[in-house]
Amino acid sequence: MVLALCAGAPVVIGSAPALAQVNSREGIELQNQIMELRQQLSQMQSAGGASGASSGSLPPPTPLGAAPAGNSGDLVAQLVDRVNTLEDQQRDMRGQIEQLTNQLKEQNDALTKQIGDMSFAMQNGKGGGVPAPASAPAVEASSGGGASDAPHAQTPDAYLKTGNSALLKRDYSGAQQNAESALKTAKGGAKVDAQFLLGQSLAGQKQYRDSAVSYYDAYKLSPKGARAPDALLGVSASLIALGDKKAACQALGKLKAEFPSPAARVSHASQIFTQRAGCS
Repeated sequence: MVLALCAGAPVVIGSAPALAQVNSREGIELQNQIMELRQQLSQMQSAGGASGASSGSLPPPTPLGAAPAGNSGDLVAQLVDRVNTLEDQQRDMRGQIEQLTNQLKEQNDALTKQIGDMSFAMQNGKGGGVPAPASAPAVEASSGGGASDAPHAQTPDAYLKTGNSALLKRDYSGAQQNAESALKTAKGGAKVDAQFLLGQSLAGQKQYRDSAVSYYDAYKLSPKGARAPDALLGVSASLIALGDKKAACQALGKLKAEFPSPAARVSHASQIFTQRAGCS
């Protein structure tokens, strides 16, 4: 019965929220309680039948839905009521999980469509954006040469080092060039870092539509990676800068659902962006 419950639980698109996971575990506990109560009920009924047989006569038939007489009957009735109550709670819990799953799916679909529309507009020469008070999150970068050192960089890591150094100096164009160079050959974590750096460099140049797409691409490369929360923050900041507060709130909702216990820095930035976007 426990395995059946797990198999029947709704699958959340992407990463399931912490609330849905807790409810699922509570649902399993409810199912186990129901099983135990049914076993007790069956044992009591069997014991009652054996007692009647040993006395040489069968107990009178009990109408359907009525509890047997005596103390045993009272206890059986209590067990039946308890089983029914637990089953009702289990149904309510499944309904809550399904509702939460649907809400998260709607948020994901809406945000994916928004980013897709931005990507399409960017590819057709409609990129760029307008200045706004929000800005993309910054990251620490190791010290190194500026953009002028780029020709000597031959590996993704070297491009990233040079690009991050350029970013710290507010040389956003140089950071963009190094990020794009790193992306040509980068793999794994280096590719995620390069895509994230590209988002930062584009946001620094106030190309918010392009930066939102780049940040979201960084998130998609590693949805559970260390960069994922910052990437979603970057998406939110870029959308706020574009004035698309509804989409920004969807990105922040996704961040909260998939990372319910983020780092203090991420949590603080999320609160600021939530206020700026006027999310409910």
